[in-house]
Amino acid sequence: MTPGDSLDSRIETVMVEANGIKFEVDTCGQGDCLALCLHGFPEHSVSWRYQIPVLAALGYKVWAPNLRGYGNSEAPSELKAYSLEVLMQDVASLIDAAGSREVVLIAHDWGAVIAWHFVMRALRPVSKLVICNVPHPVPAATALANSWGQLKKSWYIFFFQLPWLPEWLMTQNKGGMGQMIAASASHPENFSAEVIDLYDENAARPKNLTAMLNYYRALVRGGGAARQRRLGYPVITVPTL
Repeated sequence: MTPGDSLDSRIETVMVEANGIKFEVDTCGQGDCLALCLHGFPEHSVSWRYQIPVLAALGYKVWAPNLRGYGNSEAPSELKAYSLEVLMQDVASLIDAAGSREVVLIAHDWGAVIAWHFVMRALRPVSKLVICNVPHPVPAATALANSWGQLKKSWYIFFFQLPWLPEWLMTQNKGGMGQMIAASASHPENFSAEVIDLYDENAARPKNLTAMLNYYRALVRGGGAARQRRLGYPVITVPTL
């Protein structure tokens, strides 16, 4: 897909400059409250294709960006460009670019990792936080440290720290990313051939795939998680689901 294309005629895809790079953003609705939807790994803004029109119908201005390195958003090559600090600033800059009176932050998977920290660090006012699939950083770290079962389930995080090998393995099954995402879903029938092709295209670009993996690399070997632990985890007062 190219900027301006969309799987739903109600959704307009635009390019937005924020934090020094260009983001591909799916937009819908004209309300003065922004619903900012952050996708996960190894996904795409199309993950929100069902929620975007519903949120717009509820009166929200909806933005669902492709995070840096995904889709047609820019993919810087440096590992430090994927640190939590930079990713949080991306969110802050997108909020500034939207110019809305109020912000509801909705996030899944890696988007949720960013959202938890963004709200704790209070980079911008958020009226509500909706988290899908990722626990608060404290119980998440506790589970990794104390549960062998959870550690085994999280093996991929450590595998992704390796240079080049994850990229090589993930490109051996041509066109397999979309099918993998669909197969892991509760309702795989909701994934059309067009959506599956979009996920495949998203991961097929070598620069994009390395960018996606760099989120994990910057978090672990880049020291992002350790820096956040040193800062501590303030109590979140924003209403959170």
